[in-house]
Amino acid sequence: MPTTPPRPAVTRAVAVVGVACRLPGAPDPDAFWSLLVEGRDAIGLPPADRHADSDSGWAGRRAGYLTDVDRFDPAFFGLSPREAAAIDPQQRLMLELGWEALEDSGAVPASIRGDAVGVFVGGMWDDHETTAYGRGGVPSPHTLTGTHRGMIANRLSYVLGLTGPSLVVDTGQSSGLSAVHLARTSLLAGESTTALVGAVNLNLLGPRLAGAEKIGALSPDATCYTFDARANGYVPGEGAVCLVLKPVARAIADSDRIYCLLTGSAMNNDGGGAGLTVPEQAAQEAVLRRAHADAGTEPARIQYVELHGTGTPVGDPVEAAALGAVFGPDRTEPLAVGSAKTNVGHLEGAAGLVGLLKTALSLHHRILPGSRNHVTPNPALRLAERGIRVVTGTEPWPDADCPLSAGVSAFGMGGTNCHVVAEEAPPVVAASVRPGESGVVPWIVTGRDESDLRAHARRLHDHLAARPALDPAEVGFSLATTRTAFDHRAVVVAEGRDEGLAALGRLAAGEPSGAVRTGRVSDRSRVAFLFPGQGSQWPGMAEGMRRTSTVFRTRFTEAIDALEASLECSLTGAVDGAVPLDRDDVVQPLLFATMVGLAAVWRSLGVRPAAVIGHSQGEIAAACVAGALSLEDAAQVVALRSRLLRELAGTGGMASVALPEAVVAARIAAGSDGLVVAAVNGPASTVVAGPVAAVDALIRDLSADGVRAGRVPIDYASHSPLMTPIREPLLAALRGIEPRSTEVAFYSTVTAGRLAPDRLGPDYWYRNVREPVRLADTVRGLLADGYGAVLEMSPHPLLVGAVTESAADRDVLVTGSLRRDDGGPARLLSSVASAFVAGVPVDWPAAFGAGARRVPLPTYPFRRSRLTGRIPQPSDTPLAPATRDPLEIVLSAVAAVLGYGAADEVPPDVTFKELGLDSATAVELGERLGAATGRRWTVGVIFGHPTPTALAAVLRGEQPPAPAAPVGDSDPLDAMNADELIRLALGGPGAEPIGGTATGSTEWR
Repeated sequence: MPTTPPRPAVTRAVAVVGVACRLPGAPDPDAFWSLLVEGRDAIGLPPADRHADSDSGWAGRRAGYLTDVDRFDPAFFGLSPREAAAIDPQQRLMLELGWEALEDSGAVPASIRGDAVGVFVGGMWDDHETTAYGRGGVPSPHTLTGTHRGMIANRLSYVLGLTGPSLVVDTGQSSGLSAVHLARTSLLAGESTTALVGAVNLNLLGPRLAGAEKIGALSPDATCYTFDARANGYVPGEGAVCLVLKPVARAIADSDRIYCLLTGSAMNNDGGGAGLTVPEQAAQEAVLRRAHADAGTEPARIQYVELHGTGTPVGDPVEAAALGAVFGPDRTEPLAVGSAKTNVGHLEGAAGLVGLLKTALSLHHRILPGSRNHVTPNPALRLAERGIRVVTGTEPWPDADCPLSAGVSAFGMGGTNCHVVAEEAPPVVAASVRPGESGVVPWIVTGRDESDLRAHARRLHDHLAARPALDPAEVGFSLATTRTAFDHRAVVVAEGRDEGLAALGRLAAGEPSGAVRTGRVSDRSRVAFLFPGQGSQWPGMAEGMRRTSTVFRTRFTEAIDALEASLECSLTGAVDGAVPLDRDDVVQPLLFATMVGLAAVWRSLGVRPAAVIGHSQGEIAAACVAGALSLEDAAQVVALRSRLLRELAGTGGMASVALPEAVVAARIAAGSDGLVVAAVNGPASTVVAGPVAAVDALIRDLSADGVRAGRVPIDYASHSPLMTPIREPLLAALRGIEPRSTEVAFYSTVTAGRLAPDRLGPDYWYRNVREPVRLADTVRGLLADGYGAVLEMSPHPLLVGAVTESAADRDVLVTGSLRRDDGGPARLLSSVASAFVAGVPVDWPAAFGAGARRVPLPTYPFRRSRLTGRIPQPSDTPLAPATRDPLEIVLSAVAAVLGYGAADEVPPDVTFKELGLDSATAVELGERLGAATGRRWTVGVIFGHPTPTALAAVLRGEQPPAPAAPVGDSDPLDAMNADELIRLALGGPGAEPIGGTATGSTEWR
């Protein structure tokens, strides 16, 4: 997405490239923007359970509240329900918003793991800590980290693996904007490459709010009258915001959507004024001037300021006077001002970031939302005299023909002031959209489980239905490049928006659709390409891909050119469908060109084989794709082999028999009529070859016995002694070919095993046509070597069934590429999708045109559930009878330790780490299992068998009770009890418990 060069004044700017929020009445930025432009507020009564047990008199008071702050998706972030319930909901909010902001920015969170990404969070209250220690309960292993304010930032850094600065900023009510200032400084200094800047505020304690009321800070009628004559205090609000910031040059290089630029910022303190909590005009003026000097902008050019604007009788006059002194001189139009506090209340430590989010959205949309509750300007503010006007209704941005610019202010009650200068993003030069050549696009939808997958499909469906202008190719490109690919996957392969929406709707409803491929990821990192012999051809088999794929067309044409150099005829007629596919010297070359062309397409999509395997003539294509033969040498083998086979026409025949090899071998041996086993494709799929009369007789006899048997449509006996006449001419003709070394493993169906590439000389290619094809044995060896996917490169899947049968109960994906009479891009992309949903890595961006751009998409649908916060007790896991199922014993213990409601809520095949088990809770799990089984369970054993299913296998005696480790290598945690683990974590082996005998739940220094 090319853009014009940035203006000289903003080359050091920081770009806002991602936004997320949860605010009163606004669960996301789109809802917040609607709230603003529609002029609504979200001030209302508290949730039913909020402050209900408080005797402060705050119960039932109106304010800006979030609902369901006790709901969270622990599993998504690798937390147990027990730990999630123990941690400050402000930590939980920042985890969710950090993820959503990154998604909004177009960054896949895993792609920045290990990067110097800073996390800067503003926050000022610790209500959860007060309530956690005030309940009179015993602290849990998670209480310390769950209540520490610094963990609001640190936990986000930990979960995402970010290595930049990570800190919580508390400058009172300016905390959020101060975090922006620090993040911007870190980015410009090169300390951070990207920054997540957040702010959060929750009002969980009624007494604290009542205290603010006692000093006269709160509005008695729960209405914020910013700069109005009725101003009588602020309205408490709660929520959180998170922004993603980048240096502008990098944002432009990364083709990011830029909401606005942050061109300057400054922070200072009153340094002593009329009182600790009384604002100081001179200090506010100073911070405004310093921020605009940093930005290189004249204050008179600023068109809008998002006020601190609390609506207090003390604060509003000071702020207005400072604004007038700095922005008033030399203005031709009044300075427009407003405050989001009139919509969502005063979020205190998060208020400045709410104001910056409002400003960023306003610059992005080039619209100014109005402030509510402003009817009569406060005469003490002298707004008109100072060149200030309050925006009271949604309006176009002032001086829209000039670059848009704004300021955002936040002032802390202890005198720490902060101001940030924002400008509109550089203009974007729209690139022409070039979707994939075929017009068929894949839409990738994934989730952590089946329920999340359907929820994601529903959210995406609704998002696209409401935005008909979004281009389907750009939607697909954005899904492929900006969203995490979780293990439960679906791919919609559709031609056009309507077909895609219909398929998404069926996916969301759990209904099948021919346009959708679904699956769950397994280890498919080792992929093998499979190339069949003759039989998969059909008229026009290459035409669909030739018309729509440059990659296929290029490689196919190169192969045809190389083939025609060795053939005595042109393949043009066969390629165009004018010549029937009834000659081996036409069919086999055309199949070769098609197979190497398909392999090139799969490779262009990032699917690269670690091994190849071929059947009969398919081995030539396999050797070529592996790099063991050049295209020219491979084409020569194909051309000469097929031409010599044509000379054997009428000398024999072949038959396919649905019986095991041993049964067929015994039957033909008894006949002594020249028949031999020519190929063993599967456990009950055998091919025989020999004289025509003998082949026909065998088919009649088998059919009479009820055995499926039929002629293979060729008129010679491949892979039999009847091939001997072509030995010498073939060896002579291929004398010049030169096999090459390659890293791709070549599995030979002649030797039924891996073969060194230098063995693929002329003699091998005679053996290839003379000796039996041992496909079944070769496939079993390939799978035993750890290959998880076998992909057939052919115009119709000829061997998928046979390979699947040979795989038996192994977890292996076997799929084809095209199908008879369905040889276009939709079929190929569907095949690629089948591989992807099963776990084969795919480079999906390559499926889209060079002009595809990122577009906004919905964020992940977290599956939030209510957290009880109850600490498990030993009685939750009673001693189990000896007859109880071992897996049930393990799941019950895990459920009790990690806070799941019941054993059946614990997924048995998810790792303990993903379930949220840590060293301390692993000790507790070992103790519970010991009580239930009478055996000792160390931390090493538990983490050495990393899922409940694996641990249950130990209990059954199916696995050794200790993890495999080198001799002499032991886990020191095995010898530690819960107390020693906590000592080690908090202060080393010498740390002592508070208050006597140590227990796993003791409070520690």
